[in-house]
Amino acid sequence: MKHSFSITTDYINDEFKALQAQPEDTEDVMSLLMETAEWLQSQGSSQWNALLKGEDSHNTAEAIQRGDVFVFKKGSDVAGMVILMSQPSAWDVHLWGSKAHAGDGALYLHRLAIRRKYAQSGLGRAILQWSSSGIQFEDKHIVRLDCGAENATLNAFYGRNDYTFVGETNGFSTYQKAVTHLSV
Repeated sequence: MKHSFSITTDYINDEFKALQAQPEDTEDVMSLLMETAEWLQSQGSSQWNALLKGEDSHNTAEAIQRGDVFVFKKGSDVAGMVILMSQPSAWDVHLWGSKAHAGDGALYLHRLAIRRKYAQSGLGRAILQWSSSGIQFEDKHIVRLDCGAENATLNAFYGRNDYTFVGETNGFSTYQKAVTHLSV
């Protein structure tokens, strides 16, 4: 299912082109996710460990087919990615409860990842900001996301980037931010 959206900011940080991922990007996207999972593990985090066991709870290849994955390229290099789901997954419903439903007006952000060679470039922050202001989806007015409640660094990152802490469910923090429609 392809979504009705328009990318209003084509480039972030003046060098990374924002694009909807295509099937030919699948190998690069999966490589980025594995690199990120390995890095997280090296930092003592169990976040995304399932990827290292061959389990992909977001079924990324299928998400690319659905049009939910966006990549940020420097030349032909996939430097970063994010999944923006216009319908809540079973996981989102588990965390958000009755707030998560087909007509809730929310985008659900998952799997924000940056290739390690672009770490510390501000790309993660820029993708997070782009997700609420650089792309517009029909009938969507809020972006929701979650992270492990024990991950102080990630929780602080979302707070610094104007995401409002909503609550904690089963060890996961939930955040949301209103979509900003920029004048074109």
